[in-house]
Amino acid sequence: MNKYKKLAANTVVFAIGSIGSKILAFFLNRLYTASFRDGAKEFNVKGILEMFANFLIPIVTFSIQDAIIRYGLDKNYEQKAVFSNAVTVFKYGTAGILVLSPLLALYKDIRPYVPLLVLYIVVSGFRQISTQFARARGFVKLYAADGIMCTFSLFVFNIIFVKAGSMGVTGFLLSVIGSDLLSGVTVWIAAKHRNFYSKKFVDRELLEVMLRFSVPLIPTALLWIITGFSDQLFVRHIVSAEDAGIYNAATKIPNLISMVSTVFYMAWNMSAIAENDSAGRSKFYTQIFEAYQGMLTLAAGFIIIASSTLNDILLSKDVDIRYGESNHYTPILVIAVLLMCYNQFLSSIYTVTKETKRSFQTSLIAAVLNLVLNAVMIPLFAVYGAIIATFASYFVCYLIRIVDTRRLIPFKVSHLRFALNLGALLLLAVNQRTGWHLWISIDWIVFAGLIALNCEPMLATAKKILHRS
Repeated sequence: MNKYKKLAANTVVFAIGSIGSKILAFFLNRLYTASFRDGAKEFNVKGILEMFANFLIPIVTFSIQDAIIRYGLDKNYEQKAVFSNAVTVFKYGTAGILVLSPLLALYKDIRPYVPLLVLYIVVSGFRQISTQFARARGFVKLYAADGIMCTFSLFVFNIIFVKAGSMGVTGFLLSVIGSDLLSGVTVWIAAKHRNFYSKKFVDRELLEVMLRFSVPLIPTALLWIITGFSDQLFVRHIVSAEDAGIYNAATKIPNLISMVSTVFYMAWNMSAIAENDSAGRSKFYTQIFEAYQGMLTLAAGFIIIASSTLNDILLSKDVDIRYGESNHYTPILVIAVLLMCYNQFLSSIYTVTKETKRSFQTSLIAAVLNLVLNAVMIPLFAVYGAIIATFASYFVCYLIRIVDTRRLIPFKVSHLRFALNLGALLLLAVNQRTGWHLWISIDWIVFAGLIALNCEPMLATAKKILHRS
């Protein structure tokens, strides 16, 4: 199987396991917006809890799940040592969060939920380690099956706790905890991880190597979370909790782009590590990055055009009519998330070359810029200020990374195609925001132009995948 076909096959498998859960997460937003009694304000609390969980999971796990993939796939390292080291690190991280958990109560919005939040963090960290090691061992079908099971259990738990039990945010937390715990334990048993974990397998020398790789990824992950969620906190405290809830709701449709990117990234990361020493590495990166940009650009264009309809489907206005305002913010957020996805792809180069410190440095620039712009723009333009800050920080990070990463692995990039794609998407976003119905046909003319502009690299990659040799 050639490397293009293998990448495509793994992407399909991961899509089967992941797409269902990602799509369900979007439809669950309608359940939450229809069931949370305090409307956008309670939806904002849910978003803050997710932010804290996503912020603390990399700290508790020391981002060791990334080292599991990097060293678990590398044939130069013993998998038993890799996994035993990872579990040992996670044990210490769990002990740390249990000791320090009272500090979380200092933030009053999440104070009633601290015990469940800590359990959420620990269980989700355990699931990540269990499932990532299954990936590293090549159990991609098990990984996909687990994704389907996790999707189904999350749906059932939400129906029980949120819909039937009317437990609000508490029900949301219980649903995630139950689903992640069931997933992590099932994969552990099915993949027989117990045969790979023992204190006697712990390799201190390898542990040091893994931590040198993963520790710089902790601030990297935190900085991306700060960049992604600081907008919501600034809006919450400068504008209002209700507006923060509306902004949070507006980010759900753009995350459809992130969903597609994440599925591809899981497969791409495995291929990038496997092809790191190959002679055709640069050509491989050129081909895949061009096709990746084309695929996501077309997806972004379509989502922008359909954003109003998608928001109406996924967000209920029965409890809070203001959810309809999310239509104003979604189109430009789609483009911001697209830039974030490009940055995610480029981060794989830092992972493959073990230059995780440079990943941290570029993320730091984006996070600092985001915080500064939030502080300046939100008092002036309210929610639109947060959108400007998000877009600008991701754009600057892309400009830095597209230069920096190509010093590590030289590959060709069409800057003209990127500029034309970005300009076309901005035109679509402006047209959606202005609501000029006389210009509605412009949307599809621009989209047709995007297809023409991006079809060549996508077709070239498709031919590589279909080639038999």
